[in-house]
Amino acid sequence: MHLAVDGAGRPLLLIATEGQVSDILCANELVEHLRTGAVIADKGYDSNAFVKSIRTTRAKAVIPQRSNRKTKRRYSRVLYRTRNIVERFFSRIKHFRRVATRYDKLAGNYLAFASLACAFGPLVRM
Repeated sequence: MHLAVDGAGRPLLLIATEGQVSDILCANELVEHLRTGAVIADKGYDSNAFVKSIRTTRAKAVIPQRSNRKTKRRYSRVLYRTRNIVERFFSRIKHFRRVATRYDKLAGNYLAFASLACAFGPLVRM
């Protein structure tokens, strides 16, 4: 499951993929319609093409580089600390057992319930 959230932790876009799909394959689809000042993501989204596509939208790419990267790129560590908003949102929707264990065989059914969990996710407080 790939997810884009805003600064307040509200879901903006949800994409369901197969279990072992790389993060970077859905990256452009996640951010292509967003209007934001910064895109904050983890190391799974570190690619030159993705960073370039973020910069063409005049947004700031806040993505730490992988350890095997040949050319180093700077990023704002202060802004990167806010990435925990996404992690906290995933934690809240995983309170719904059906999302956490992925009982559904069909991707459409899983996406429907995950969307429902996203709607109720901000209401769940730990």
